[in-house]
Amino acid sequence: MTSLVTTITETLRYRGAIGQWSWVLHRVTGLGVVLFLTLHVIDTSWAVFWPALYEKAIAIYQTPIFTIGEFALTACVIYHALNGVRIALFDFRPEWWKHQAKAAQLVLLGTILILIPTFLAMFGHVLAYYNESPQMLSLLEVLREQIPFVIGIGGAVALAVILAVLTQPFLSDSKKPTQKPRGSRLERFWWSFMRASGIAIVPLVFGHLAMIHLIQGVFEITAASHVVVATDLVNVSGTATEFVAHRWNFLFAGVAIWRLYDIALLALVTVHGFNGLRYVLTDYTTQSPLLRRAATYLVTIGAAVLLAVGGAALLGTIEPSAIDIAEEAQARLFGEIAAPEIVPEATEAPASGG
Repeated sequence: MTSLVTTITETLRYRGAIGQWSWVLHRVTGLGVVLFLTLHVIDTSWAVFWPALYEKAIAIYQTPIFTIGEFALTACVIYHALNGVRIALFDFRPEWWKHQAKAAQLVLLGTILILIPTFLAMFGHVLAYYNESPQMLSLLEVLREQIPFVIGIGGAVALAVILAVLTQPFLSDSKKPTQKPRGSRLERFWWSFMRASGIAIVPLVFGHLAMIHLIQGVFEITAASHVVVATDLVNVSGTATEFVAHRWNFLFAGVAIWRLYDIALLALVTVHGFNGLRYVLTDYTTQSPLLRRAATYLVTIGAAVLLAVGGAALLGTIEPSAIDIAEEAQARLFGEIAAPEIVPEATEAPASGG
């Protein structure tokens, strides 16, 4: 905690060093992306396992508070990607570090130049959607739906701390006082992986960003009779579940290219993101071996859960019945299905007069 307070205070007092601000921005944007990744992977898996919940999740994404979050997420993704490339290039070519300040300025400039047309395109989708006066969930309902995620994250934290406490006696006994510290081969692997994966992720993430946020947009996911982006299949029902089904089932030369694309994206972003989170958490728990170990357990649990849930969904099948469930859920979401009419019980008619 002392380390975290020092980081914040020293950053605010820093003068004239863009490298410090680049370091802070890289961490903040990375944390934002990891948080959204957690929500997004779990939500998207519902298209396979719980279509009704997935329709509600997309309805939540189409509310004003999440629309603002979408713009913030896009800025985080673009800056983090460009700055990550800068870090990787300078780490592999140390002689270039004398130009790091200028490179950091170019990253900021490049982020702004990319964000201007990106935000304009995104705002066009937002304006078109809101001009139609769509029905939307209330802010209270949106916040209430986030409670399960908060409970899940809290449970993961508690489990990580419990594991750290339970394993502490075994780890402390196994370390000999006379043992000399040595560099970790595993940590050297992670150092290389973060640089290589960071570069490999850029085209995948930018491609996903272009398809889902620019070309079609979040709001068109539930547009009826629209062709699903990067396919020739039509979303007849206008449900998010059918959108996902068409995208994952689209075949190019007999290959489900978007399913493979999303598998690669899931694997690389999850491992890269949660290992980055490990770096952040362990940096601020150096004075407590227990908390440092708990941080490692936490990111391991988080990455394992996302890989398992996301992988199961990507390898699963969205049945036609799931689209029917999604249609009913979408209609009920905004009260478009009238309550069933109550038919009075039949009574015996009185005998007619002769």
